[in-house]
Amino acid sequence: MGCSPIKAVRELGSERRETVDTLSINLAICWNIRVSRTTHRGVRLDVYDSDNVTGADNQQERLDCYIAGYVDGEGSFSVSVQRNSSCRVGFQLLPEFHVSQNADRAQVLELIKARLGCGYIKANSKTDRALVYVVRDRGALLGRVIPFFERNPLLSSKQTDVETFASIVRAMARNEHRTDAGFARLLDLAVSMNGGGRSRKVRWKELVALQNPQRLHARQGS
Repeated sequence: MGCSPIKAVRELGSERRETVDTLSINLAICWNIRVSRTTHRGVRLDVYDSDNVTGADNQQERLDCYIAGYVDGEGSFSVSVQRNSSCRVGFQLLPEFHVSQNADRAQVLELIKARLGCGYIKANSKTDRALVYVVRDRGALLGRVIPFFERNPLLSSKQTDVETFASIVRAMARNEHRTDAGFARLLDLAVSMNGGGRSRKVRWKELVALQNPQRLHARQGS
């Protein structure tokens, strides 16, 4: 992978001081506290410091901690809604994971893409020099992105979005979004992500109501 994750953190520089702080905290917690949020079980330090773990394993875990910290600062888990007449309710939900970075530091996005083994990198816009690493394929989200962040949970409140995002994507894999009640439930979950926001909720619900007024009153099991 070239340089170590710790060196990569330092090379991000003062422009991204807030992100660097987040990464440093993540690395410190990963290596000094060793607590798994998914199992609520402490991991013994001596196991990781012994010969039972190879240098490659150590480096891989450091890399995963680095990626989790970077995504905590610069990543986003979101679900947008788009009009689609071929869908039963007239709209579709589009889950997306993306991470942004300045074009002169594209190697960070390449590193994340290589580790997750999916997605693509593109320019943010014609007028924005930033690059964005994007994963929209539902199979990749289910098989690679979501499991990675369940093994390497974020430390900020953004972890709540990760968990909601995972619930939505897995529900869609079960085709729950194809019913009025299921779509309504998942739409409400999607609106709650990234801090919610009254204007966002009103805009989405008004949009759907134009096509299907009764949908707003639908609830799972009704």
